[in-house]
Amino acid sequence: MSTPENPTPAPAASGPTAPAADQAALPADLQDERLIASQGVGGWASAQWGRLRSGDLGSLPVVVGLVLIWGVFYALNPAFLSSRNLVNLTLQMVAVGTIAIGVVLVLLLGEIDLSIGSMSGLAAAIVAVMFVGKGVHVVVAVLAALGAGALVGLVYGTLFNRFGVPSFVITLAGLLALLGLQLRVLGNQGTINLPFESALVRFASQQFLPAWLAYVLALLAPAIYAIAAIRRNARRAEAGLSTVPVTRLALRAGGLAAVLVVVVVLLNRDRGVSYMFLTFLLLVVVMDLFIRRTTWGRSVLAIGGNVEAARRAGINVKRIYLSVFALCSTFAALGGIFAASRLASANQSSGGADTNLNAIAAAVIGGTSLFGGRGSAYSALLGILVIQSISNGLDLLAVESNVKFMVTGAVLLLAVIIDSLSRRSRAAHGRA
Repeated sequence: MSTPENPTPAPAASGPTAPAADQAALPADLQDERLIASQGVGGWASAQWGRLRSGDLGSLPVVVGLVLIWGVFYALNPAFLSSRNLVNLTLQMVAVGTIAIGVVLVLLLGEIDLSIGSMSGLAAAIVAVMFVGKGVHVVVAVLAALGAGALVGLVYGTLFNRFGVPSFVITLAGLLALLGLQLRVLGNQGTINLPFESALVRFASQQFLPAWLAYVLALLAPAIYAIAAIRRNARRAEAGLSTVPVTRLALRAGGLAAVLVVVVVLLNRDRGVSYMFLTFLLLVVVMDLFIRRTTWGRSVLAIGGNVEAARRAGINVKRIYLSVFALCSTFAALGGIFAASRLASANQSSGGADTNLNAIAAAVIGGTSLFGGRGSAYSALLGILVIQSISNGLDLLAVESNVKFMVTGAVLLLAVIIDSLSRRSRAAHGRA
């Protein structure tokens, strides 16, 4: 590339014009970041308002909805927010919530898995037959069920990659096949009860954290968040990017600590925080870190946003599809194991009824887009909290099941409408 023979040197920036020159030399997005950082909390608030106006609602709708749902049920029956009922709520939401984590992953790709309910029922049957019927060690039985889930997901991913069959069709066929396999595994017994003294049942419904340990964890989580945020600030500063003000980090960590401590106080007034619920929370946190902080997670989001662009960027699209389908089925199997452990039995209806719909609805209501590319593992936590709160509250009011289904369906429809409007608003804002 040729250059002018006598290039005219650019005038050196000095005095008050230097910052402006430096600012102009930055890309537009970095200019915005530095401008917001320079304006402190006011700039941050303005940026958040701008995000909301552009359609980037995040988890705001589900949080507002959850507050309204809890307020209504508490007004109708104060027992809804009693410590005993809140502990029951944490136990009830784990099984389907775990399945919903896998649904979030597959929805991030813009795909779907309709066989998650049947997979959870098959996993419950495998554990019950091997552990109770065959006398196999419980750990081996659990690993076999999880392995079956991973294998089914690999089959889905292979069919999707090789033949291009829509995931809707593949998993719909899988739903029927896995249901038949579940009935075959259970055989003529139909129902197999798990011993109440077994490790699975005790883990799911009888083991709770000591009160002191629950408080320690409630304070440790915000501390870890603050340390991670400070380290991230340091890395961004080294790269010349804007950083989050320390005051804002302190407010976030303090707010998180306050919420967690209040929750622990309420739960400890009854039985406390169960080991199974803590396991579910850890799964959500770990998967969120994988989605946001790893190359694999960023690849999932890229494919969900634009699969062709991701392929041209060098992402191994087929491998990502394979891994996500495998993880989705594995989480479905784990959710089935949790459900069988809490109910102390596996039967022909395990994984049936509304398991499929509630798991998918939880992911969507929690904020994961049906169109792919947007969402987080916390969507599973928030979504199942909304769905289970509705179910639990209506049960306390002795409302019939038909009303429960209609209310849940209405909430799901509202979530999809909000997602669609938000997506349209983001597209319009992008064109502007």
